[in-house]
Amino acid sequence: MDSPAKATYPQMISSSGLAKPGLTNNTFGATVTPASVQQISGLNTLGVSMARVDYAPGGINPPHTHPRATEIVFVLEGELDVGFITTDNKLFSKTIKKGGIFTFPRGLIHFQINSGKVPVAVIAAFNSQLPGTQRVANALFASSPTVEDVVLTKTFQVGTKEVEKIKAKFAPKK
Repeated sequence: MDSPAKATYPQMISSSGLAKPGLTNNTFGATVTPASVQQISGLNTLGVSMARVDYAPGGINPPHTHPRATEIVFVLEGELDVGFITTDNKLFSKTIKKGGIFTFPRGLIHFQINSGKVPVAVIAAFNSQLPGTQRVANALFASSPTVEDVVLTKTFQVGTKEVEKIKAKFAPKK
């Protein structure tokens, strides 16, 4: 008979959560399915994690950063337009096809978009058990408390009405 520790150990170190495509019928047409220390407790202190990202045609993983990890993506199916922006505001972008990889350095703003007509699936690997994700638009327009309009109007050189319209789109659904 297995001891209780043996019975729970597989759930601590393994998962089949990345085997199935995620639903992409959402605002962005993409879904991230994480496999980090929050899903697999055995990753604690190991410094690695993964995720599966599924994209509908036209789906996007909007500009975001991972403050605690470098990311590398491997395309399982389809082809994906990817890019990151350096601290000198230089864009590095490429279309990666099935079997291709692309790396996003730690902390840099990056994005992925499916510009094609068929679904895309990728596996992402991180050199952190909990890479963290901060979407740029959400950080600026949906923070709590909110960023003052004067900061956003001056930053984006637009009027208060435009800022309020954008904030309304990112407001939490009630």
